[in-house]
Amino acid sequence: MRTLVALMTLLAVGHGALAAGSGDRDAARAVIRRQQDAFRQDDAATAYAQAAPAIRSIFGTPELFIGMVRQAYAAVYRNRRFEFGTDEELPDGSLAQGVRIQDQDGTDWEALYTLERDADGAWRITGCRLRKAPGASA
Repeated sequence: MRTLVALMTLLAVGHGALAAGSGDRDAARAVIRRQQDAFRQDDAATAYAQAAPAIRSIFGTPELFIGMVRQAYAAVYRNRRFEFGTDEELPDGSLAQGVRIQDQDGTDWEALYTLERDADGAWRITGCRLRKAPGASA
């Protein structure tokens, strides 16, 4: 799990405006939304399929992946609110997408998803950096 956290930290960037077309933004958001919907339904296979090959190779199975998300990313796994924020195209062609989350206990979080195109041209999630929103109580 430390490897995943390190990978996600390395991929994290600041927020800005997406320079690519709205089609890229919409497609990237659709991947994140598909994974979020899969978490809500405990659909490990669909959630895992939205992850980039490098992430899938770290965990090996959908069950191990969703187990890690349940433990380390509870606010992503189950939440009251999940809304897209700002996004940015990165110099290497990947995307960063901010998400505002409120967990089941009412604590606000900020997530920064990073995505890249897979070999087939589809967007896949390469990481998610999660932190409590400024002003959120501990």
